[in-house]
Amino acid sequence: FCPGCRALQPPEPRPDFFRLMGCDRLFRIDAQQLQRRFRSLQRAVHPDRFGRRPPKEQYYSEQHSSLINKAYQTLLNPLSRGLYLLELNGVEPAKETDCDADSVFLMEIMEINEKLAEPKNEDILEEIETLIKGRFILKMKIQPSLCKLVMFYFISDDLQEAKALLAKMKYFANLEDKLKNKKIPS
Repeated sequence: FCPGCRALQPPEPRPDFFRLMGCDRLFRIDAQQLQRRFRSLQRAVHPDRFGRRPPKEQYYSEQHSSLINKAYQTLLNPLSRGLYLLELNGVEPAKETDCDADSVFLMEIMEINEKLAEPKNEDILEEIETLIKGRFILKMKIQPSLCKLVMFYFISDDLQEAKALLAKMKYFANLEDKLKNKKIPS
């Protein structure tokens, strides 16, 4: 807001989500603090509050609200938060074409993908779900032990190890998405 006239101003072109949400630039965040800040910011700039303001401010309100939602979702999820931290540190996230991944791990991913490509079979889907949950994911929340390991790599400034672990987390998150889509009744 403009300090003089209190008019809503446009958002920064590339804001730092951590600064916007009042968090330290760390992998570990306080989810309750993040949620409080999210609600506070949304109350201040939500488009419903700007219905009688000039069109320019209404537009800025929509931009701010969207940006706050994106920042909140990015920082709330450990995988996206870790990838965002890599980006802020100038480290390109691992791509599926990167060859330095563990070959045993990649074979396991390929086998699961092949099973997911087969016609729908409840037993196979249950087996895959158990495997995925047992390895990395528990109801779309990354297991605490894995988060602690990623956090350790960020704290020790070992961004390449953080990158490698986040790449594995991304593979399993993608598998879980495919599994969910396969389970949806057609």
